[in-house]
Amino acid sequence: MILPSITYALFLVSVIGIFWTLESIQARLWLLLVASLVFYASLQVQYLLLMVALLLVTFFVGQAIVAPMDWRTPNARWQVAEQGWNRRRRWLLGLGIGLNVLLLLGFKYLEGMLRLLGWTGGIGFLGDDFAGLIMPLGLSFFVFECIAYLVDVYRGSPAAANLADFGAYKLFFPKLISGPITRFHPFLDQVEQPKPPGLNGVVEGLWLIAYGAVKKLLLADHIAILVNLSFDNLARAGSADVVLATFAYGLQLYLDFSAYVNIARGSALLLGINLPENFDAPYFTTSLATFWRRWHITLGDWLRNYLYFPLGGSRQGLWRTCLNLMTIMLIAGVWHGNNWGFVIWGAIHGAGLVIHRLTQAWGKAAPWVARFWLSFPGTILGWGLTQALVFFSWLFFRLPAPDQFTLALQRLGGTTADPQFIQKVYLESLGFSYGELWLLLGGLFGLMGLAYAVKRGLKLELSWPVKLLLIPLFSLLAWLLAPAETLSYIYFDF
Repeated sequence: MILPSITYALFLVSVIGIFWTLESIQARLWLLLVASLVFYASLQVQYLLLMVALLLVTFFVGQAIVAPMDWRTPNARWQVAEQGWNRRRRWLLGLGIGLNVLLLLGFKYLEGMLRLLGWTGGIGFLGDDFAGLIMPLGLSFFVFECIAYLVDVYRGSPAAANLADFGAYKLFFPKLISGPITRFHPFLDQVEQPKPPGLNGVVEGLWLIAYGAVKKLLLADHIAILVNLSFDNLARAGSADVVLATFAYGLQLYLDFSAYVNIARGSALLLGINLPENFDAPYFTTSLATFWRRWHITLGDWLRNYLYFPLGGSRQGLWRTCLNLMTIMLIAGVWHGNNWGFVIWGAIHGAGLVIHRLTQAWGKAAPWVARFWLSFPGTILGWGLTQALVFFSWLFFRLPAPDQFTLALQRLGGTTADPQFIQKVYLESLGFSYGELWLLLGGLFGLMGLAYAVKRGLKLELSWPVKLLLIPLFSLLAWLLAPAETLSYIYFDF
């Protein structure tokens, strides 16, 4: 059951219909929990018990963290008892976070760790290799939400009152696989104080689903054909071809991931739940710091709240701030996978954030520097430098294995394409020349920029009647013009 599909549409309509006929809040929560279990079982039934077990562990650890002190302790021993209580809470927090992190790292890095130790014989039922060790869908986002929940409870937020509350939140099917990362208390507040979406909400939900379907099926999956063909034939590609494929991958990644979030948010809106936005025109930012406030927004918020600020944030001087920024981005790179390319990707973004912070400090000492970056030439230069770094870093994200990105870097060094590459990839497989592909992708990027300018500059958005008219058109276009093979979402691998 993938998003979007006819099966998913029927499933969603069924859940929505039952949800709004139920009057009991607990009944609605149990419905969401059961529906989410069915949804996950349709994708990876073999890992359903694992996800439920992780949910139960996190729930009971959260309950234990908020277990009260025994106030019958005599006054003379009260401080000792309080110290022991705080130690127990810290130990439970560490246990809950440790179990989540170990499970995540086990699936992401078990193969690499065993290879490093010299193990080459496979793992039991997996045979002679590790091909059978598939990452459970949604595990990364699941773990991030579990950690956020435990930390919030430790910091004083109330724990989930019962398993239905926590299970419905953790397994909520629209966001289960690829987010957006959502915090427990804002989610539960919306379910416990339900507001039917109304006409505007229904139109907005359907619009987000149709818009996401177009971005995924009509745009991202077609761009993926160019990206996959180019990088699968990298040894014959020229420098210009690598540049085109890297630019195309940046567009594909954004359209693919934001499409999932659109469909997830639209599905949730029809249930009266507003999930947080995850993207806000990130390719039109003029600094890397702003890029990370508008790309994968909920991951950026998670990294800030649960890693950057606990490390000291920007409160301990400039150089400690720079160290914290680099550390956070390296962790983000390691989170994405067990190849050096992801580490390099994180290091590039970390270095970019450090340079930005140093430039800000320079601007405070030299006001003319700050004035330059606020001027029109400075804005254009900032945008160009930021997006050049972002798109260059995508090369390591798409080709994370050392032999892959090394070859790509070699091909970037002024090489010409093999004539067969041009014939087979561009003309025969895609039916477009190199120049025509740049026009198509550049035109798409220009339309994205125009939409951003209209929304930000003129404060204009589509009204609900216009969206209502576009919903069937977009749905039909996505259905008719989708490629023969629907590709998995890129972030399903993370």
